Amino acid sequence: MILIADSGSTKVHWCLLTASGQCSDVFTDGINPLFQTTIAMQNSISNQLLPQIAPLLWAGTLTHIFFYGAGCTPEKKIFVQKALEAVFKKAEVHVESDMLGAARGLLGHNVGVACILGTGSGSCFYNGETIEWSVPSLGYILGDEGSAAVLGKRLVGDLLKNQLGDDLKECFFKEYETSMADIIEKVYRQPFPNRFLAKLSKFCADHIDDPRIHDLVYDHFVQFIRRNLVQYFQKSNDQISNANGAGFVGSIAYYYKPILEEAMKNEKLPLGMVLKDPIEGLKEYHRSVIVPTTE
Repeated sequence: MILIADSGSTKVHWCLLTASGQCSDVFTDGINPLFQTTIAMQNSISNQLLPQIAPLLWAGTLTHIFFYGAGCTPEKKIFVQKALEAVFKKAEVHVESDMLGAARGLLGHNVGVACILGTGSGSCFYNGETIEWSVPSLGYILGDEGSAAVLGKRLVGDLLKNQLGDDLKECFFKEYETSMADIIEKVYRQPFPNRFLAKLSKFCADHIDDPRIHDLVYDHFVQFIRRNLVQYFQKSNDQISNANGAGFVGSIAYYYKPILEEAMKNEKLPLGMVLKDPIEGLKEYHRSVIVPTTE
């Protein structure tokens, strides 16, 4: 039996996979070692995850955990590993970045480009096993083009600077029961402003038929393509199969797929698979490298 996790800043999608192929999916709050201590992560695992999967562990021994998460840099992933090992003392724990999880989930053992467009964004050139190189995402202040946080930031900035019309501005304030002062407070003085901004980006989905919002989202994707994606095709185009194209995971890519397709077509780059999250692909990837036991 193995446990696979795909963790973003907002939530973790866990999948418990048995030897018979049965899969149980559960969800907890996001785990990120950039913002949480080992103890805080351990408490989250103990209090949120364990009660959900404990009734399922009768089916066999949990032998391996594969955790892919935001903030799991080479320097920080050890803290997630320690938190998991403290709760699951007999399991062999592997912790890697969410970017590698996206690449393995999208491409399996094939060479190609993988992208994440969720609360944050990221991209990489994947050689079939590991990430060979990547354009740095730089976070929502310096980069993160294509992400929900930056989409929310651009939306709010344009609304407050009267770039999208008084009607949309009034509609936004009414729907979110907020004000300029409240937004300034939450962005500059409260924790996790990226999560706050990401939630505001939902306004775009609710009003995507408005040409002004459509153009905002379209330009949002073009910025991601031009500042990130095009570099992979310039440097490694001979290794990238047009059949695979550039694959995407994440809520922004998934829910705005028609506009992403439009932007990719106009920028003359091939679009590959678009998934909400990489769990389905990760199931297949890890089935090929490990046989869960029921001992």
